[in-house]
Amino acid sequence: MPEQIQRIKCGVIGAGWWATYAHIPALLTHPAAELVAIQKRDLGRARKVADDFGVPMACATVSELLAIEGLQAVVVSSSPNLHFDHARAALNLGKHVLVEKPMTMTAAEATQLVHLAQERDVQFLISCPWHYTSHAAEARRLVRDGHLGKMRMISVLMTNPISHLLRGMSNEVTHGTPYMQPMTGTYSDPRIAGGGQIYAQVCHVAAYLAFLTGARPSEVFARFHKDGEVVDIYDVINLEMSDSSLVSIASTGATSLNRRDYEIRLYGTDGMLFLDLWGGHMEFVPMSGEPTRYADLPTAEIYPERAPAWNLIDSILDPTRNVAPATLGQIAMEVIEGACQSAKTGKNISIPCEVCETV
Repeated sequence: MPEQIQRIKCGVIGAGWWATYAHIPALLTHPAAELVAIQKRDLGRARKVADDFGVPMACATVSELLAIEGLQAVVVSSSPNLHFDHARAALNLGKHVLVEKPMTMTAAEATQLVHLAQERDVQFLISCPWHYTSHAAEARRLVRDGHLGKMRMISVLMTNPISHLLRGMSNEVTHGTPYMQPMTGTYSDPRIAGGGQIYAQVCHVAAYLAFLTGARPSEVFARFHKDGEVVDIYDVINLEMSDSSLVSIASTGATSLNRRDYEIRLYGTDGMLFLDLWGGHMEFVPMSGEPTRYADLPTAEIYPERAPAWNLIDSILDPTRNVAPATLGQIAMEVIEGACQSAKTGKNISIPCEVCETV
């Protein structure tokens, strides 16, 4: 008889829009995962989610979920203002953790969580679906193996039609068919969301840059336009990285429902790399020689939203398979916090050199 797989008992904290769309279905379909419980503050709604998805237990509190006997891993998918407390509680108990983006509200909180995970010797991941495509793996290899030479300049345009969420006008999502909509204020109330576009979307960009290059921000200069709202709607950010490369980021949620842009252009001393993440296109152009145009990604691979929860389980079984360690979320928080300080003060913000090592 074939050997029976020892399944990993896991739970989901914050069974809201994204958890029910991505994380819960992912854990239910992973052959080595056993989703035993979900948590939602309203017990009645928690029980409905559990019943609808076939999850054995519904909890109203995080402490109740974390006390489940044999629980090994959790996905923290609560609102951003709760990420730190929920991830810290799980890590303190030695649980493996996948935390949604933005990782925390401050860089100091993110750093504290990373150190705690290291002390407890557990897997700690940030939820970044963009990192799991075949283009992402190949782009990282090209950059890290030196095919572009020394990195000198990177430009990023990142848009996604979530302006109505940032403005608090509507909770209708524009990605997939949701089981439920986000709660009011999740994106528009800075006490819950931290900020607007900078917290909701630039966190993706900052983590992806570190994923590709291994560099961290050393200086940040930013300007935000709130367009009459409480949170930022349009963001322009300039970075100097620890490898001395220069980065420009332009990002907004104020775009047509039919138009998404995520274009990354990397310029090195020996070559250039062009990525269109929403389109699934990639091309490498060496300074000398013929360009390489990679096959376009199939639609299902462009934004693999279930991959982070799958990777949580895979990383527990084999730590070398961790594609998106939480240090990438920590770096994103350094960019976010530095950009917010720069936009507020009008000054260039330096990131302390002790955290500017290569990742």
